[in-house]
Amino acid sequence: MKKLLLSFSLLLMGFTSFAQAWVEQATAFTTASRGIEDVQIVDANTVWCTAYDGVTPTNAIQEFTRTSDGGSTWTPGLIDVGDTTLSITNITAVDALTAWVGVYDGTNGLGAVYQTTDGGVSWNQQTISEFTTSAESWLDAVHFFNANNGIAFGDPEGGEFEVYTTADGGNTWTRVPGTSLPDPAAGEYGYNGGYAVAGNTIWFTTNKGKIYKTTDMGVTWSKINGPTGFTDFGSAAINGRLHFSNDTTGLIIGTLNGSATTPTYKIWKTVNGTTWDTGTVYTGYRLLTYIPGTTTIVSTSQSATPGTGSAYSIDNGVTWTTIDTGTQRGSVAFLDGSTGWCGGFNVDDVLGGIFKFDGNLGNQQFDANTVKVYPNPASTVVTISAQQLDSYNVKVTDITGKVMLTREFSTVENTVDVSNFAAGVYFFEINSGSKSHTVKIMKN
Repeated sequence: MKKLLLSFSLLLMGFTSFAQAWVEQATAFTTASRGIEDVQIVDANTVWCTAYDGVTPTNAIQEFTRTSDGGSTWTPGLIDVGDTTLSITNITAVDALTAWVGVYDGTNGLGAVYQTTDGGVSWNQQTISEFTTSAESWLDAVHFFNANNGIAFGDPEGGEFEVYTTADGGNTWTRVPGTSLPDPAAGEYGYNGGYAVAGNTIWFTTNKGKIYKTTDMGVTWSKINGPTGFTDFGSAAINGRLHFSNDTTGLIIGTLNGSATTPTYKIWKTVNGTTWDTGTVYTGYRLLTYIPGTTTIVSTSQSATPGTGSAYSIDNGVTWTTIDTGTQRGSVAFLDGSTGWCGGFNVDDVLGGIFKFDGNLGNQQFDANTVKVYPNPASTVVTISAQQLDSYNVKVTDITGKVMLTREFSTVENTVDVSNFAAGVYFFEINSGSKSHTVKIMKN
């Protein structure tokens, strides 16, 4: 039986008061103690969530709930795939009516993609011949970037990871050829739930401590090493979780002594999307999410150790501010600094189950006139004029996330030589303290 990614949290079946920053909403599940497994935010009004059994988490639960009014009302439903023993990999949606899920058998794997176009009233199988090879195929996840382009990926089959893309909403699927995928190591496989998404980029992790990455919605792939010592993202001893804010900014939370009585958790970071730092000890909440495109992270926990509650960091996990303690906060997702939800457990169909964030955690930006970067387009030199800043750091990356240069400046006006850069788009990120500003420059 294939392993799922282990949860960092211990389930506690109690219902406590919530802090001001979170507003309780009712998921409307009729069965009590339904937890939230997956939170997918489409926009400020539209959110889809899948459920799990908060009493017996190993039970296969085929239920979802969704809102199209920002959570004022939630409508639950069944993900009817014709077999109640199948498990749900994840849910991905593009509007209030259209969503997809992946399903698999917890013992034999295999799997299929199902779609709804009527808000979950009915679900129709889209994959037929895919993920059907006994003892090899195992669907890990499905994701749609928009109404047409999607990807479904699973374990190696026939010597290569089984990955399919679609450009017509899932009506037809095309397998990504082995020549576009790095070869798996002997015995290498992925995990249900072991992936991250940012824009058109997806990463998934493996039991060999590797990360597969695509920046073009699944057409081509690269293979990245995890941090030193990461031999298996899903092992009980490591239990690594991957998170990315954009193509270059990401982190892994996990441990290298998971067999210890009290595991020491660490966070490993990347600023170029490829290499990882040596890691720092982390004592906060175990469930993390980035506010997309920022260095702000929100953390939540259902665990009694180190305690239930939530916190946030605006400096990519260096320092943390507590939001609340003593309240169970489950799976968490944010659309932007003021729009986010995290899971809870419902009491009944009219009380509890999910929390909406009330506040603003957006990454602090410089005032409009504080930093100017010009000319644009540029040919040889880019000038950075930073009024009111004593010092600041500059990082320049290309469209793929490759770091072209980093500089530290302490005067008002400075220049960066780009004459040797190839023609194309570059991103100039200026950081000072907890504030940042990014400018896109075209190089002729």
